[in-house]
Amino acid sequence: MQKNLLPIGVFDSGLGGLTSVREIKKIMPDEDIIYFGDTGRLPYGTRSPEIIKKYACDDMNFLLTSSVKAVLVACGTVSSTALGVLRDTFDLPIFGVVEPAAQSACRETACGRIAVLATPSTVRTGAFEREINKISPKAEVMSVGCPMFVPLVENGYIQAENPVTRHIVREYLSNLKDFRPDVIILGCTHYPIIRDIIHDQALDMIGEVSIVDSGASGAMAVKGYLEENGLLTSEKCGRATYYVSDEPHGFENTATLFLGEAVKDAVRINIDDYLYEKSAK
Repeated sequence: MQKNLLPIGVFDSGLGGLTSVREIKKIMPDEDIIYFGDTGRLPYGTRSPEIIKKYACDDMNFLLTSSVKAVLVACGTVSSTALGVLRDTFDLPIFGVVEPAAQSACRETACGRIAVLATPSTVRTGAFEREINKISPKAEVMSVGCPMFVPLVENGYIQAENPVTRHIVREYLSNLKDFRPDVIILGCTHYPIIRDIIHDQALDMIGEVSIVDSGASGAMAVKGYLEENGLLTSEKCGRATYYVSDEPHGFENTATLFLGEAVKDAVRINIDDYLYEKSAK
């Protein structure tokens, strides 16, 4: 098969990477997508760096069984912790979400104060701060760990009027009151699902802010690479295939809300069959 006709691989710890899938469908509607959500081992955001790197290599090992032409790591935690390991280990174009989101935020900010909402693991790496300061050394960055956002999203607490979600969003955003950023990066791809709640509460507590969606930024980076290298598909396909490592029914129901279209026939795989350590021996 011609390389440009191969699918784009996308993976995340669970449902969050579907925000990147949604953007890929929007900006590259003819591309086939292979998506893997490691729902049996989420969340990644509270794991040690060693475990995150191991899981990321396993996930890549599975995606490579589909002969993908590029991979988007649609997970802020993996992008900030394991991207270098993945690029050293696997011989294909691999994109994260941290660098593209940092670039978007630096373009958006007027006052030079940028906030990052992310998982505790991502915050500990300081990855967003480093990328932002490479681009704009004078920028001030404040990161806030938001461990409850992923469980809320994965369990469907995403309605704008949900009092539990609104309360938790306000609690995390209270850390930014004195900092007063004009840009907030959603540093985990789960977070755009509650983007409207975050924006409304930020508007009330901080003032007008721009929201940068790290998953969408990553999708744009993939598109730029494929365009530059003549790898965009020349045929109208646009199929998406979904794989998970736990029961697919709950994934299908929530994924339909994420994507705004029906998701059926998600396939459950046994991730233990694709352990990188096992295959590398």
